[in-house]
Amino acid sequence: MKKHSIALLLLLVLLTGCGAKTEEAPWQTAYRETGKYLQEQDALSAGSVGGEWAVIGLSRAGLLSDETAQSYEQTVEDYVKQAGSVRLHHAKSTENSRAILGLTAAGYNAANMAGVDLTAGLTDMAYLRAQGTNGPIWALIALDCHGYDIPQCADGEEQTTCEGLVAEILSYQCSDGGWALMGDESDVDMTAMALTSLAPYQEETDIKAAVDAPLTYLSDAQQADGGFMSWGAANSESCAQVIVALTALGIDSAADSRFVKNGASPLDGLCAFACEGGGFRHSDEVWLPSRASTHWPPATASGRARHACST
Repeated sequence: MKKHSIALLLLLVLLTGCGAKTEEAPWQTAYRETGKYLQEQDALSAGSVGGEWAVIGLSRAGLLSDETAQSYEQTVEDYVKQAGSVRLHHAKSTENSRAILGLTAAGYNAANMAGVDLTAGLTDMAYLRAQGTNGPIWALIALDCHGYDIPQCADGEEQTTCEGLVAEILSYQCSDGGWALMGDESDVDMTAMALTSLAPYQEETDIKAAVDAPLTYLSDAQQADGGFMSWGAANSESCAQVIVALTALGIDSAADSRFVKNGASPLDGLCAFACEGGGFRHSDEVWLPSRASTHWPPATASGRARHACST
C-alpha cells in the first residue's frame, strides 16, 4: 500500500446500540457527516484513490449499499481479467492484498473472483518480500481478514505461511521498537500497520514480547494534541492507523493513559482534521477532503466504540 493508505478495517467494532442517547460529540458528527460524504462520491472502483478503503469504511459503518458493492465488484472483476494473472501487479503484492480486503468487505469471496483465486497471488514469500515491509504486512492482514486458506505455491517458489509472514514481519522490527518503510528509523504509520497485522497473534509468547516496544515507541511519538506525525508532518492518516492498531490489540485509545497527552487522545488528534460538512483533510497544508476521508468512519468507530459501550 502507498504511504497514508488505510490499515486493516475488518476487525473493527461499530458503534451501534451502545450507551445512553446524549448530545452528539464532535467525533460522532465527523463519523456521520463523513459517511454521508463518502456515499455521495462517484462510483468506487478497484485500485482507485480511496476505492477499496472507501468500500471497507462504508461496509464497517453499515453504509455500503448492495448497488455500490456490486458496482465495485464488477470493477475488480474487470481489473482481474485485464491483469490476466493471479498477480494483479508484477512487483506489488499489495495490489492483491488490497483487492482481497475490498472484496471481502463488500461480501465477496476473494478466492474466486471471475474464476481467479486472488490469494494465489500471495503464495510466494520471495514475491511478497520484494516489496519490503509492506508486502508481508498486508499479505498477512489480507489472508487473515476472512481466514483464507493459502494455496500451494508453484514449483521453485518459497511457500507462504502465516507463521512465515509473522516471522518475516518481526525480522523487520527496528532497534527503537517500531517498523520502517526502509532503514532502521521507525515510522508511525508502518509501526501501526505492523501491529495491526500481528494483533491476531498477540497472545503467543514471542509476539506479546515484540508488541510492548512498538507501543512504547508510538506513545513516545504522540504529539501534545493527541495526534501523530509521519514523514515530518502531522496528518490524519497517521492518527487513524494508530487507532486501528490499538483497537485491534484490544487497547482503548481514548482512555489508555499511554495514549492520552494533556487530556487529548488519538481520536482528538484525528478529529482536528475534520472538514465542515463531511470528509477529512490530510494535513493542515492540504485542506480539501481526500482519500484521508476513507479512514474516518472505521477509525472513529474503533476508537470510541468500546469506550461508549462501557458508559
